[in-house]
Amino acid sequence: MKIRKLYITALFLLASGLLSTSCNDYLKEEPESFIGPDQVGDSDAAIDIWITGVYNRWINSMFLYNQFPLVLEKDCDYTSGPDWSMSYLGAGNFQDSSSECDVMWEGLYSLIERANLAIKYIKAMSNCTEDYRQNALGELYFQKAFAYFLLTRAYGEILLWDTSISDGADQNQPRQSIPTVYSEIIKLLKESASIMYSRDNSKYSTGHVSAASAAGLLAKVYATMGSGSLSGAEMTIRTGAATSTNGDDITLTLPVSKTFTKDVVAGYETFGTDSCYENAAKWAKAVMDGDYGTYELLPYSELWSKDHNNDPEFMFSVQTISNNSDYHVGVGLYYNGVYNASGRITTGHWLGNRYHWYCLFDSKDYRVADGVQHRWVNEGQQDYNGGFYYPKNAEYTLKATGYDSNGNKVAEPVSPYDDGINYYYNLSYECLAFTTKYSDVTDNTTQDQDAQWPFLRYADVVLIYAEAENELGNAQLAIDALNLVRSRSNATLATLTGDGALTSQLDIRSTIFEERAKELACEGDRRWDLIRWGVYLQAMNAIGGYDESGIYKIRSSKHLLYPIPSDEVNTNTAITSNNPGWN
Repeated sequence: MKIRKLYITALFLLASGLLSTSCNDYLKEEPESFIGPDQVGDSDAAIDIWITGVYNRWINSMFLYNQFPLVLEKDCDYTSGPDWSMSYLGAGNFQDSSSECDVMWEGLYSLIERANLAIKYIKAMSNCTEDYRQNALGELYFQKAFAYFLLTRAYGEILLWDTSISDGADQNQPRQSIPTVYSEIIKLLKESASIMYSRDNSKYSTGHVSAASAAGLLAKVYATMGSGSLSGAEMTIRTGAATSTNGDDITLTLPVSKTFTKDVVAGYETFGTDSCYENAAKWAKAVMDGDYGTYELLPYSELWSKDHNNDPEFMFSVQTISNNSDYHVGVGLYYNGVYNASGRITTGHWLGNRYHWYCLFDSKDYRVADGVQHRWVNEGQQDYNGGFYYPKNAEYTLKATGYDSNGNKVAEPVSPYDDGINYYYNLSYECLAFTTKYSDVTDNTTQDQDAQWPFLRYADVVLIYAEAENELGNAQLAIDALNLVRSRSNATLATLTGDGALTSQLDIRSTIFEERAKELACEGDRRWDLIRWGVYLQAMNAIGGYDESGIYKIRSSKHLLYPIPSDEVNTNTAITSNNPGWN
């Protein structure tokens, strides 16, 4: 859902204190002014206020101070950045980064609490349009299901809340088994898909989640269950040591293909792999066939344009207003940076992908040709007229400097590197594969940028369908779906015959897995794909220690789950211990 559309209503909620959260108890809702929940009204307009109050939690409880959604992204094999930003969560010190891990737990449960309260009041209404009420309830069920999905992936066994604390629910809730949690997620999403408007319905409001959002998330949920339960399968990943040393000379390495036997994810043992993938394929295909409204892959040139952020690829995303300190996200700051009037970066621009990720692509692929920043200038470089280029390979070194791979000057820099700036490469966190996904914003001179965060895209659903069909033995269907995503990005198409053919289920599985790393980079998916496929430890430890930015990547079994916040463990009498390995 786009927060922008409902911004004025959300401001009313904040100003009135209608559903403000106590600092001492993040779950307890207490009105702080003369307007209370019982005074909101009984109408379609009142429904809008409740819905906005729930969606406001994404910004007010999680995105506002930049810990979220970065907590989804930092711990994986390909993401890197400066030590001060990555050395806690990004280096495996999850409990030392409590402000990041805790904000997800507390923020999502705050959202669930508010959703439960909204459900109660909307169900009690009698003067509203019935299908409008049902659609609103579907949106709230979706939000609860999505929150539970994020929580159980991160923390394993979690708490389930059917009613609000404000209605007397016991705060000392026990953790529920993973099968129980997924059963609740599936129930909520199926109900949501059946009662929400489709995107093609004339009553659908642009920017809201739709029936297809629920169907698409169902496909992803089932694929998560299916991959987690799969036993004995192999996965090939391109990885290895980040650098090599020859005397004083340290250089980047090319990744090598390593095949790992996956682990069954703890708690997923009882899920039927085939039935889960059958359901994943069914729900994904329903979305692709338009059964829940029209969604499509946008042309790459339009995909990340701010003018197209309501178009039919973004099935659930959070976006805010430029230059607003209350409703902003840190996505633009961390990935894109803040620029001055001269086009130099003054702060931010901290998170990017490693060289091994960049090497996954053909050079003609739009996702690196256009989707990666190949030159930038920091404010501190202006004194010596310097700037960075990326990557340090033969193609871009020649373009940016005129030097060949042997260090010989053979030409002059070419456009756009012929602007008089002396471009160079620095083997550190300053030179990573920085994405352009979040760069088209209204004003990049402010930290309060309006880049959207895509929680679910149609491309993700298409790749889930490809994955499911491959695991079900339908290779051609898998290849056809994979190529839908590849052709959009001008990538080499996959084939079952001829040069470069994918000749086995392992080949196709690994290729789709790699495609997800390419397509969904910097969207908070990579860690969770590694986890659900049971290759997280293998992939992280294959790096052999530190990446090119000096970030420690070695992991042990305790890193498979985030620690539950210590406040929850210490105060909830139904929880007797934290996740394994955490205090």
